[in-house]
Amino acid sequence: MELPAVNLKAIILVHWLLTVWGCMNYMFPASYAWGNFSVLAVGIWAIVQRDSLDAIMMFLTGLLLTVLTDIIHISVFYPPNNNLTDAKRFSIGMAIFSLLLKPVSCYLVYRMYRERGGEYTFNIDLESSSDSHFARNGVTCAGQDRSTYESIDQQDALPQWPDSSKTSQPPY
Repeated sequence: MELPAVNLKAIILVHWLLTVWGCMNYMFPASYAWGNFSVLAVGIWAIVQRDSLDAIMMFLTGLLLTVLTDIIHISVFYPPNNNLTDAKRFSIGMAIFSLLLKPVSCYLVYRMYRERGGEYTFNIDLESSSDSHFARNGVTCAGQDRSTYESIDQQDALPQWPDSSKTSQPPY
């Protein structure tokens, strides 16, 4: 089943609204708001520069990082049951809903990254890796396949000046 095409503006708008509602009661520290709103600002950059792979990749990375930070914020700052009002319950619910929606958003943003021409593959085959200096250190590299790389540094062109050590033939 193919997911429908979702606009990046819609993803940012939904996460902005859920983050605003999650920050309503000052239960979370300022780092929750700063982290989520700064990632949304990078998302706006990805909207403005439609051809930029860096913008969409940084937005995707930021979304993935906020999944981790949201889990930490919600688990550490969840209030005790006797201190939960309806407004706090709503605010926590919106933060949790935003957290549950982020993996879906990450997948949709990754599809947009691929549509913009991005390629993010992992080279796990260490024996046939063209970047063997990374394989010796136990690090796999991400990026494009460089097995068909053709160097253009040394060209087999004729020299500009004739070689004076060779004798030239007299004209006919």
